[in-house]
Amino acid sequence: MKYITKLVYLLTLFSTGHAWADFDLPGKGQLVYPTGIEKDFNFGFGWQSDTQKFRIGERSYDMAQLPESYSIAITLSKDDSKVWVQEFNPGFIEGFSWQLGEHKLELFKKQFMSPVKGDYVLRLDDIDYFLVRNNLSVTIKFTEQGIEDIKLDGVTKNMGTKQ
Repeated sequence: MKYITKLVYLLTLFSTGHAWADFDLPGKGQLVYPTGIEKDFNFGFGWQSDTQKFRIGERSYDMAQLPESYSIAITLSKDDSKVWVQEFNPGFIEGFSWQLGEHKLELFKKQFMSPVKGDYVLRLDDIDYFLVRNNLSVTIKFTEQGIEDIKLDGVTKNMGTKQ
């Protein structure tokens, strides 16, 4: 009986340690429409190593291993007044706030003395960036425990020169 108890303990310990390699990031956010209306949304990621399932938004996919990264495109409208983010909303929005694990990504308008593209600021974890192109990408790099890093492309860091 002692042998069985020890075996059950070891299996429980192994399966608990194995679960630490999984993650679930709900991705709660809020959209801001050009009309000023705000709407909540969820777009997150999850990984279950034992079932080899990767969740993107509300859908799960069979994968032999955890994907290295996922990219989200942000497209600025031709008149620079609004953006489109396919994963968040089927139409144009004015901005958003998105919490993904320990990271927060926000896109909002702000007037500056020196104009910036679309009057937009993209903030990642309290660091502000300006748009330099009409097409931006947000690349989320994963580890077995969650997010390793988030990289932005198509932006330039706010160096405090645009007051």
